[in-house]
Amino acid sequence: MSTDTRTITVGIDGSRSSLDAADWAAREAQRRRLPLRLLHAGTEPAVPGSVFDIDDTDDIDDIDVPAGRTRAALDRAAIELSYAHPALDIIARRTATPAVPALLAAAVEAETLVLGSRGRTGSAGFPVGSVALGVAARADRPVVLVRAGELPEDERVPVVDGSPPSTAPYLPVVLGLDPDASADDLIGYAFDTAAVRSAPLHVVHPWTLPTSTLRPWRHRYPGTTVREHRVDGDPGPRLLEASARAGLLVVGRRAGRGPGRAARSLIRHADCPVAVVPHG
Repeated sequence: MSTDTRTITVGIDGSRSSLDAADWAAREAQRRRLPLRLLHAGTEPAVPGSVFDIDDTDDIDDIDVPAGRTRAALDRAAIELSYAHPALDIIARRTATPAVPALLAAAVEAETLVLGSRGRTGSAGFPVGSVALGVAARADRPVVLVRAGELPEDERVPVVDGSPPSTAPYLPVVLGLDPDASADDLIGYAFDTAAVRSAPLHVVHPWTLPTSTLRPWRHRYPGTTVREHRVDGDPGPRLLEASARAGLLVVGRRAGRGPGRAARSLIRHADCPVAVVPHG
C-alpha cells in the first residue's frame, strides 16, 4: 500500500488514557503530515472489560465502561482535536467489530497505531490493557503505547528561560537493538521517527554492533545525530534509565510472535511512550 494512503490511527474506548493517546496521535499525525483516524470498536452499550498488569502472574482486574461513554468520548475527542489542530485531517469512525480484530484490521492501513495504557501506580510501573497488549503482539505495523497523563511537553527538552514548551527541541528517540536480529523495519522506524522530530537517536545494544548495521541508515538520514551505547549483558536496565530522558522508546518483536519478556518489562516500566515494531 502506498504510504500516502496511510493514517495515524488511535483507538478510543472512553478512558482517560485513550484520550491522552489521541492527543499524542494528533501530534504524530501533524509531524508526519498524515490524516488522523479515531476508531471506536465494539458495540453499545459497553460491556465489562478486563485490564491486566504485565508481570509473572498476569493478574486480571475487571472494569466497567459506562454505556454511551465511548460514543461521547469519540465525538468529544474529534471536536477538541479539530480545534487544537485545525489543519489536521481527522476521521472519526465506529465499528461494531470487537476491539482487537478491529484494531488489527485498522493497523494494516496505518503508518502507526496508537493505544492508551493506564496511568502509573507508583514504583510498580503502569498496567497495560489486554486489548493494547493483544494488538501490540499481533499488529503488522508499529504500535505505540501511551500512558495516561502524557503531556506534549513530556516529549521535549524542559524549558528554563520562559519560552513556550512547544518551541523546545525534542528529547531523544531511544532504540533497543538486538545485534542478532534482522531488524531493518525496526531500525528504519527509529531513524524516521527521529528525523521527523529533528531529534537525536540513541541506540542501545548488547555487545558489539557490526558497523554495517547502522551505516546505510546513517547515510539515508545524514541530519540525524546518532549515539551508540554498548551494554555488556542485559540492556533492559539501561533502556529503562534512558526512557526517563527520552521522547519515545522503540523496541522490536519478531513478526508472528508477541513481545518477549524483556520487551514486556520495558512496556510496563518505561517513563515515556513505547513503540513496538514488528520485524523480520
